[in-house]
Amino acid sequence: MAKRKKLSKGQSRRISANHQKRLHKAKQQSDTQVTWQTDNLGPTEPAVVISRFGQHADVECENGDVLRCNIRRTVTSIVCGDDVIFRRAKVSEGDLAGVIEAVEPRRSQLTRPDFYDGVKVVAANIDQILMVSAVVPEFTPQIIDRYLVACEDMGIEPILLLNKIDLLDDEGLDYVDEVLDIYRELGYRVLLVSNKTGQGIDELKALLTDKNNIFVGQSGVGKSTLVNTVLPDAAILTQEVSENSGLGQHTTTVSKLHHLPSGGNLIDSPGIREFGLWHLEVERVTWCFKEFREFIGGCRFRDCKHLNDPGCLILEAVDEGKISELRFDSYHRILESMADGRAGARAPRV
Repeated sequence: MAKRKKLSKGQSRRISANHQKRLHKAKQQSDTQVTWQTDNLGPTEPAVVISRFGQHADVECENGDVLRCNIRRTVTSIVCGDDVIFRRAKVSEGDLAGVIEAVEPRRSQLTRPDFYDGVKVVAANIDQILMVSAVVPEFTPQIIDRYLVACEDMGIEPILLLNKIDLLDDEGLDYVDEVLDIYRELGYRVLLVSNKTGQGIDELKALLTDKNNIFVGQSGVGKSTLVNTVLPDAAILTQEVSENSGLGQHTTTVSKLHHLPSGGNLIDSPGIREFGLWHLEVERVTWCFKEFREFIGGCRFRDCKHLNDPGCLILEAVDEGKISELRFDSYHRILESMADGRAGARAPRV
C-alpha cells in the first residue's frame, strides 16, 4: 500500500490542537469516571460493540445480553462492529455494567478522513459496503467513484444501490442504466430498488444475509428508509429531502449494529455528505480505479499525470474506449480536490 499523503503544516497544527483539547477533556472527566476495582469484576468475556457513546459503549455478549460498559483509557479506539474483551461488574454503577479491557484485531475497517482529526474509523469488521445513491437529491456518478476508491483502498466489497427508481420515467431509467453499465462491466454489483414499489427489496435482503453490512451515501438518498424496510423493528428515523436546498437532512446520529432476521448484521451509520480522499497518495487513487491497473507503469514518462502527457497508456485507453470518459473525468476531479486538504473533504461539483 502506498504511503499516506503528508498533511500540511496548518492541518497538522489543527489536528494537534484538537487532540490536546480531547486529552484535557478526558483528564477533566477522569475524576468523575467510574473506577472499577478488580474484585468487583468477573472473568473476561468476548462481545461485540453494537454502539458507542463517548467514553461508554454498548456491547452484546454471546448469550445475547446487551450491557453498557466503561472503556479503559488504555483502549485507544472502539467503533461499532468491534470484537472486544470485557469484564462484567459484580455490582453495577448506575447504568454501567462492566468495563471493556481490549479490542480484538479488526478484519476490516471503514475509515473516513476528518479535516481536524486525521483519518477516523467509522465501523469495523465490515464484509460489504452498500453505496446508496438516488435520483433525489441527485444521481451523481462522481460520488459513486469516490466511494469506490475508498472501498478499493480498504479492500471491502462494494455494492452499488440505486434507490427511488420509481421516480424515473423510461428516458431517465435508460440514462441511469447506461451509466450503471459502466460499473457492471467493471465487475461491480449493481441493484436498483424502490421502497415504494418493492422492486429489488427481496434481492437486497438476500445480499445482506450472513454478512456484516453498512449503508453509506449522501443524506437524503433513503438509507434510513431502507434500513426500516429490512429491519422493521429498528425504528430508525427518516427525513424527507429539503424542498429548498434539495439536500437530505442528517437523521441518524449514532452508529448502531442491528441483527438481520435472516442472519447477518447491518450497521446504521450517520449520513455522510462528503467523502474526502486527501489522505491517499495520488498513486494509490490511480490504483483504486481498477480498470487503470493494467496500464499503470507503462506510460512513456515515469511521472506521467495521465492527462495530456505524450505516451500515456491510460489516455490512449480512453481514446480507444477501453476506459470510460466518465470515470476518467471523475479520476481527475478527485485529484484536483486532493490538491487542497479542505477541498478533499468536500464532494466535487457536478
